[in-house]
Amino acid sequence: MSSPAPALHLSLLTPAYNEAVNLPDLHARLTDAMRLLNLDWEWVIIDDHSRDNTFEVVQQLAARDPRIRGLRFARNAGSHVAIACGLHHVRGDAAVMIAADLQDPPETIAAMIERWRAGAQVVWAVRRQHPGWFPGVYYWIMRHVVGMKEMPAHGADFFLVDRVVIDAFRRFPERNVSVLALLTWIGFRQEHIEYVKQPRAAGRSGWTLARKVKLVVDSVTAFSDLPIRVALYVGMALLVLAPVVLLGALVWPQRIASPLGYLLIGLAVAVGLSGVQLVALGLIGAYVWRVYDEARRRPSYVIEALAGDVTVVT
Repeated sequence: MSSPAPALHLSLLTPAYNEAVNLPDLHARLTDAMRLLNLDWEWVIIDDHSRDNTFEVVQQLAARDPRIRGLRFARNAGSHVAIACGLHHVRGDAAVMIAADLQDPPETIAAMIERWRAGAQVVWAVRRQHPGWFPGVYYWIMRHVVGMKEMPAHGADFFLVDRVVIDAFRRFPERNVSVLALLTWIGFRQEHIEYVKQPRAAGRSGWTLARKVKLVVDSVTAFSDLPIRVALYVGMALLVLAPVVLLGALVWPQRIASPLGYLLIGLAVAVGLSGVQLVALGLIGAYVWRVYDEARRRPSYVIEALAGDVTVVT
């Protein structure tokens, strides 16, 4: 007679920004999903300094359900910082990152648990449908420019990670980085399942264009020096091209023998070289800023308030 499988403890992790309306419904669906799985579980909610009463809702849920723990940031830090904070505070044998807006169906967790039990250490839930123009561009850059071929083409921000991966993630003190890209880079046995992402249940997304652009810059500069090398190659090409243009002007002066022609050539060379210099300086500045940011060791987040049985991890 085979022995029963050991009891497993699952952590659910949710970053929340102005999600007061959605959290009670998500709690009900998570409770139903976990009841079917017959697992011990906890739910860690990171309130990213919401402007509504999100944290009051978290406190109310924690008062009714001891499996719920909440942390509220003292300032808005972004979803990736919230996810990283949650991964530092989860206690389970594995953790599932699930959004608060009900776009990620809790019922999908069962398939992720099945892959995990079969040996997968990271399980990505990948959208069946195209994610949209910006995520599509972002994931194309990560796969084809940065070189992370393992990253799903349609992206995945709904995932399960094993305790071994969580402990490995905690060893990385990096600040300006995509959590999803870092988990992909860390390695281990990674698999994926497909699901249909649902429309947002209520409220508006806090994922602004500025945050999206910052994510692209952080992700590329954290894992690749390609932008610097491209700037170098373009600069070298222009340095080779400039004497060629000058030689052409001397050999065939009749084509550009007017003062305006010479002026345009000089202006084009000056603008081209200035543009390359500014781009190169901007890219180098981005890298230097990140070195300074890491050396400064300023904390990524500050906890303002707690809900439930929380021990803050520093």
